Amino acid sequence: MGSVLHFLTRRAVLGFATVLLAAGPLSAQEPIKVGLVAALSGQSAKSGEAITRGLEIAIDEINTSGGVLGRKIQLVRRDDESNPAKGSIAARELVQKEKVVAFFGGIDTPVSMVIVPFANASKVPFIGVWAAGTPITHNGAPENYVFRVSAVDEFVDQAMVARAIAKYGAKKLGLMLINNSWGESNEEGLRKAISDNRVALAGVEKFEGNDLDMVPQLERLKQNGADTIILVANVAPAAQMVKSLDRMSWDVPIISHWGPAGGRFTELGGPRTEKVDMIQTYSFSGNLSPRGQKVLAALKAKYPDIKTIADVTPAVGIANAYDAMHLLALAIKKAGTTNGPALRKGFYELGTYDGLIKTYTKPFSPDNQDALTKNDYVFTHFVRGEIVPLN
Repeated sequence: MGSVLHFLTRRAVLGFATVLLAAGPLSAQEPIKVGLVAALSGQSAKSGEAITRGLEIAIDEINTSGGVLGRKIQLVRRDDESNPAKGSIAARELVQKEKVVAFFGGIDTPVSMVIVPFANASKVPFIGVWAAGTPITHNGAPENYVFRVSAVDEFVDQAMVARAIAKYGAKKLGLMLINNSWGESNEEGLRKAISDNRVALAGVEKFEGNDLDMVPQLERLKQNGADTIILVANVAPAAQMVKSLDRMSWDVPIISHWGPAGGRFTELGGPRTEKVDMIQTYSFSGNLSPRGQKVLAALKAKYPDIKTIADVTPAVGIANAYDAMHLLALAIKKAGTTNGPALRKGFYELGTYDGLIKTYTKPFSPDNQDALTKNDYVFTHFVRGEIVPLN
């Protein structure tokens, strides 16, 4: 009888241990979910595709190295269709339903701006990797959960005005701005940069995202003596502005924010699009660093449609997202948890990371939640579909 009881007791203990072992590793191996709210369809779908690819390449590297805190990273995406209302719903789905520990934002400043208050209220880090509106990170929240690895309008505006003066000898600038919060952010920055550089302003003209004819606005700038146009818009309206200039036969220099890189700009706008100077944070053209070579090789291996550098576009979406994902992983590791407040603190405690765009050293602080500075931009233009650096 004793031996039978011993056998049963031993069997019960072993069975219980087996259950514990089964439950423990499964729980420990649950993936860490991160989200993406971006334009995955429509005229700016190229931007969402690029961001996705940058995140996926970084996630592959992280997971191959054992993940973070012993867990793999899993990406969950939602399409905002460049629509603020849909972006707001998508962000809530990711946080409340999918339980993401952090999430990334896409190309559109208006979409990001409606997400910012929700991210701060939810205490879930929101990381911008494209939208450049200055108020996205400069949002006034006492506890700011919004970080960015991307351009910042305030710095971009300074760079575009300096470029107009240095390259084209500009003395009177005309501004063509999309009529939304992104345009407003740039109007403030551009007016200041123009005043600081003591050049004249020919005028500020606005347009809607679905406008097909911008000749009236451009005619006013021409009559007011504009010798260079500074453009702030995404793909479709930027292409329509270039076509409007063609109809006017006005061969005026154009310096653009990076919106046209997010889609089919050259296809929609025609040959003159290749004359547009466009600011970027990264290009895969030219001499690449070892990390750049590694990422380019990984892109070609993972995505069959990438055969040449011309297919790696827009590079900024890939590069910004790649670096941002690695910085997030490092912040999780530093925090030792995926808890929101601890993760926010983890961002502030980051040391040095040798990234794709640059080497980051203490990239974030409570006073600065933008990892890139005004020294991290390059000017480019399209050449047969490839975004190539300018001298």
